[in-house]
Amino acid sequence: MCGIAGLVVPQGDSTNEVAHVEPVRRMIRRMNSRGPDAEGLWTGPGVVLGHKRLTIIDLDPRSNQPMSFANERYVLVFNGEIYNYRALRSELESQGELFHTASDSEVILALYARMGAKMLPRLRGMFAFAIWDVQSRELFLARDPYGIKPLYYAQTPQGVLFASQVKALLASELIEPEIEPAGVAGFYLWGSVPEPWTTFKDVLSLPAGSWMIIRSALPSSPVKWHNISEAWSREQITLGERDVQERVRAAIA
Repeated sequence: MCGIAGLVVPQGDSTNEVAHVEPVRRMIRRMNSRGPDAEGLWTGPGVVLGHKRLTIIDLDPRSNQPMSFANERYVLVFNGEIYNYRALRSELESQGELFHTASDSEVILALYARMGAKMLPRLRGMFAFAIWDVQSRELFLARDPYGIKPLYYAQTPQGVLFASQVKALLASELIEPEIEPAGVAGFYLWGSVPEPWTTFKDVLSLPAGSWMIIRSALPSSPVKWHNISEAWSREQITLGERDVQERVRAAIA
């Protein structure tokens, strides 16, 4: 696993850049255990991105993050693993795409540059990532269908924060650790905190299988790009009992 974090500030914010960098630095340092192999920060007008890396695919430092692509128009921080990245890479190479690493991170960037949010159904894996578009000055956040990889965000007077862990958001020192009654009630009723709530006020989880855009420190409503229960219900309409059993057996083999 890796740790990702960032801050998107309001357009026209004239605060000293150091004031933006330090909260993100504190967040990624709080996630040392998620990524002991490398640490990276990237700053641009209106945004700071941070990453703690656990090297799994392409151990070379060339795959450290934040990672840029398309003449540095897009910048990525990514936590997870894309299982079909080799097939996707081969397809993109056949279309003329050139790659400079052997990582799945670069494949995500290449697909996003071509397809935007429509690329998400093509990814097979577990993931939470953020992509900054330097030209449009907007941040794209996305999470895998099962919600295996966590992703949290919070709107503050200084801008919108995001991170892999709630404790990282609190480490930014831009959030007051106030208890969220809805999150606590959900925990006692169902044994877990229901998305998008957390146990802290104004700290939300991006729901599983969703994406959102942050522009000028204003988050959009999450867009559901995949719903596990609906997809399974559609499958059951066309599959017989034996077929369902075979699907389950193959999935856990």
